[in-house]
Amino acid sequence: MQFLRNVIKWNLILGAFTFIVSYKPVIIMHGILSGADSMNSLQREIESQLVQFGKRLEAGKRIKRLFPNDWKIAPGSNTSLGRSGHSQGGLLARATIQTMPNHNVKVFISLSSPQAGQYGTNFLHLIFPDLASRTVYELFYSKVGQLTSVANYWNDPRKQDLYRRYSVFLPYINNEIQTSNSSIFRTALTRLDKMVLIGGPDDGVITPWQSSHFGFFNGSLDVIPFNEREIFTSDAIGLKTLADHGKLVIVAKPFVHHLSWHRNRNVIREVILPHLI
Repeated sequence: MQFLRNVIKWNLILGAFTFIVSYKPVIIMHGILSGADSMNSLQREIESQLVQFGKRLEAGKRIKRLFPNDWKIAPGSNTSLGRSGHSQGGLLARATIQTMPNHNVKVFISLSSPQAGQYGTNFLHLIFPDLASRTVYELFYSKVGQLTSVANYWNDPRKQDLYRRYSVFLPYINNEIQTSNSSIFRTALTRLDKMVLIGGPDDGVITPWQSSHFGFFNGSLDVIPFNEREIFTSDAIGLKTLADHGKLVIVAKPFVHHLSWHRNRNVIREVILPHLI
């Protein structure tokens, strides 16, 4: 499991996350296209509705606090946590939960995050303007390419053999590749009281946008809904278990751009805050 923690740590090393001490402490994590300041609106809304005070923890030296041995509020304590992440931050937040079999996170909110991976030029050109989605696999599916965070969850539906051979992150946390940690990843996710997956057709960045709900392309580039994909039907990471117990919430909201989910007050109050109360 250490290799996966290293991937998560290096993906986050240049970013930051916010730790909000509240009636239920909330940890929020920003995405690759923005910095910690982009979460200010969300932090203020959470504080105004739910919290007593807030504190920001910068990544880097303090990144170890993401993991159980270093958390001030330790797994197994009586204090339950809420956790939310936007874009790449939601994917990494989910991964950290899965690596902690005794975590105390009760509510996890994934805010327009590529939970099933990313494939498409809209997002790619924001990071690598000169690369094409059809050929970028030549870079991403290599040892050097995997040093970039985007490559860790680039899921080319037409190059699945290379995806499984080279990707050091997504196929592992989604249990597409079985390891000695697979049962831990599944068990940890089913400890949640609620998992909220938020996304929408006008996101404009996450491709396909249904990846925010674990839907994704097949080899013909048709989008397969999450509940028809093997990750759900085989209960690979516990999604079906959560759904069967009424703990999986799917939110599809139109007319929201990717960079507005965590900044628009109305969106925050409508689709995020109700699940933290």
